[in-house]
This record gives sequence, C-alpha cells and structure tokens, in this order.
Amino acid sequence: MFRKDLICFILVGICFGVSGGWDRCWEEGLTPWDLGKPTPILLHLHKTGALRKGRALVPGCGSGYDVTAIACPERYVVGLEISDKAIKKAVDLSSTSPNAKYFTFLKADFFSWSPTELFDLIFDYTFFCAIEPEMRSEWAHQIQKFLKPEGELITLMFPISHHVGGPPFKVSIADYEEVLHPMGFKAISIVDNQLAVGPRRGREKLGRWKRSLSQSLL
Repeated sequence: MFRKDLICFILVGICFGVSGGWDRCWEEGLTPWDLGKPTPILLHLHKTGALRKGRALVPGCGSGYDVTAIACPERYVVGLEISDKAIKKAVDLSSTSPNAKYFTFLKADFFSWSPTELFDLIFDYTFFCAIEPEMRSEWAHQIQKFLKPEGELITLMFPISHHVGGPPFKVSIADYEEVLHPMGFKAISIVDNQLAVGPRRGREKLGRWKRSLSQSLL
C-alpha cells in the first residue's frame, strides 16, 4: 500500500472511531474511497453493454457517481447509503443529471432495509471492506434476499492486501467465497481489474457471481 493511501485510511479509522462515524468522515472530507467520478470498470461494462438491465442496487453508494453513471431507460438504479451527508452530496451532484428519472437515493441501513422489489443487479465496491469482518455473513444473507434468483452480483474486491485493521478491512477472494458459497452463489469469473485507478492498481479484482438457488428469501 502506498504511503499516501495508507495515511488517508489511518485518518479514516481515527475519524470513524469518534462520535459521528461515517457522517463525520464525510463532514471532514476524509473519504479516500470516493474517486470523485464513476468507477472506470463499471462505466466500461455499462458502455459495452455488459451489465444486466432491470433494477440495480449500489449499497454504500456515497456520492452516487456509480448510480448516475449506469442509470438509463433500461436500468433503474437505487443508491443506498447510511450517511445523511453522503446522501445530500449525491442528491446535489445529480440534481441536473439527464438520467434523473432512472435513479434514486435512499438513506437506510443495508442490514435492516427491506426493498419492495428485488434486483437484477447488485454492485458492491468499497462496501464489503467497510463493514466489520464479522458482519460479512450477514452481508451475504442480505445480498441473497435482495437479488432475483437469476440476478447477478458484481463485487469489485478491494483492498486485496495484508494490512491490519480498518476500515477498510483487507479482503481476499476466499473472504467472499466463504460467505457467498453458503448462500448459493458461484463465481462466473474473477479477474484483475485492469482499469483500477492510481494506488489501487494490483489490489483489486472484479468478481461476477450468479446464484445457484432457485428462490429468494424476500
């Protein structure tokens, strides 16, 4: 991990440890996970027609760049976020978007939220690594609940490293397999993210998962 990147994440850990949690991080501008633009690999998949159409969910959507980038007449996107300040920023940034009728932002806790409709696609990036590792099984359970039986989960795995503590907490392919396999998910493909930005290069993998189970828990 590059020194600058490491310092940023240490500051996030300090900020997150005080009163206010994620809101405090957004207020203080300690958001090294926020690229300030759509995730390049997600935008590439969208532009090349490689993303599922229908309803899509982006948990922990932050500033909402990914939400607005892949929203289109064939895909309605829900950005879920627990931070009031992040939601406000997302709404402000997207206020003039020509795709406004194809996305929405909701303030809710991913672990207690119940959608009214299931999703065809879920995209997770810097969310899995932000939660406490002991909550990862519950994350997988919620993913299974939210996704249609024929739907797809895309995980941009980051940070693949050996650092201690978090957030972000280190991740590995095995960490995802450990919690997703019991929920009936199998990887269609797991490849290096060739479009990773800056210091994230070499520490990200793109995973695409499908459910092998025939029914949803919702």
